[in-house]
Amino acid sequence: MTALLDKLRQLLGSAGIVEEGINLRPTDGWGHTGCHSPAILRPANTLELSEAMKHCAAAGQKVVTQGGCTNMTRGCETTPDELVISLERMTAIESVDVTNRTMTVQAGVPLEVIQQRAEAEGLFFALDLGARGSATIGGNIATNAGGNQVIRYGMAREQVLGLEVVLADGRILSSMNQMLKNNAGYDLKQLFIGSEGTLGIITRAVLRLRPRLPVSTTALVATEQFQHMPRLLNQMESALGGKLSAFETLWQSYYRIACGGELRSTPPLPDVYPFYVLLESSGVDPADDRERLLGALDDALAQGLICDAVLAESGQQQQAIWAIRDNIPALQPYRPMILFDISLPISEMEGYLADMQKNINAVDPSLFVATLGHLGDGNLHVAVQLGNESAERRRAVELAVYAPLQQRGGSISGEHGIGLEKKAYLHLSRSEVEIEVMRQLKQLFDPQCLLNCGKVI
Repeated sequence: MTALLDKLRQLLGSAGIVEEGINLRPTDGWGHTGCHSPAILRPANTLELSEAMKHCAAAGQKVVTQGGCTNMTRGCETTPDELVISLERMTAIESVDVTNRTMTVQAGVPLEVIQQRAEAEGLFFALDLGARGSATIGGNIATNAGGNQVIRYGMAREQVLGLEVVLADGRILSSMNQMLKNNAGYDLKQLFIGSEGTLGIITRAVLRLRPRLPVSTTALVATEQFQHMPRLLNQMESALGGKLSAFETLWQSYYRIACGGELRSTPPLPDVYPFYVLLESSGVDPADDRERLLGALDDALAQGLICDAVLAESGQQQQAIWAIRDNIPALQPYRPMILFDISLPISEMEGYLADMQKNINAVDPSLFVATLGHLGDGNLHVAVQLGNESAERRRAVELAVYAPLQQRGGSISGEHGIGLEKKAYLHLSRSEVEIEVMRQLKQLFDPQCLLNCGKVI
């Protein structure tokens, strides 16, 4: 590797390679797992990355791509034999086309910066998630991130019109399409969205923007029964006339914790209810949107679907409610734990959660479980305390969560991806033929297994 690093230093310059203090860099969203690579390559542009990958390919050198390292699936972990490629210097917003509602960006731009720039142009970028300040758009696309507004706008895949990708051999695949409709042959960008950096390294993207809706109306409601939540979802989608943009569910187990931690806030609603739902509608008329949401909540209360509610009266109150939903760090005291990310039909959720809890109790009835999720799109996050970090305990808890999921047609990953964390369980959500085709694609695009080797499949 010494000769290769000499070539890379010459290519990238002193700003383009880091060789000190690397073990202090976290590689996951918890911030506890350090980086073990001997060097971090920091190309300034696509051409530099292309040349770096040509050198790595010639030397048979494996690399791991890192974005904001907010992942929860060990997708950015490295070994001492792997080099890291970070796009943290590729942070340019190259252009915003207001007429066509597109933004062309480099892959290292943080999600929040994109959101802010879109807003400054009177537009809106629909992808949103709690790690918006540190997660990069390249990582969001590579993992096909979901987030808070999937119910209305879809996942990251729906926000991408074009991509530029550097392949394992250094070739640049440019598919920087700027049109909503382009049916000219295979849509190659789709292969890289959600591939977690195993087929190519995303360097630039053309993003789809939407008209900015200036009014957001937010409410937090409580209900006594799980079965009321899907009924409430249907009622709200109908009553709000397509304006529902978020339907986030919090179990009491999570709500109590999330109202504490660094927030240490007075809960907007008492923490005595078993279930809470964060509702948000987006529109253009403050008075009409407020009245429409209040009317829908009154109807829900009359039908017994909710038993308590609070409507945010200011932007500050909206942020306070969302801060509860996004306060995942409040779970830190319960580590070691696993934050599962599953999806399944809404009609199967209540039975699944009962079976899962029964399985966990059989492992260890003292283990704490906290649940939240994007119920509107069938996605749940289940945080399960491990109690100890033995491999046997981890596998027992994983099987407790995943076993009843398979029989209900669910997925082991709703939006976080596979990485190393879920690789052993991929067969529970994908058929043998699907996995074999994945392997064939990996062999085609990366025959030396240089890119994130060993992850996903």
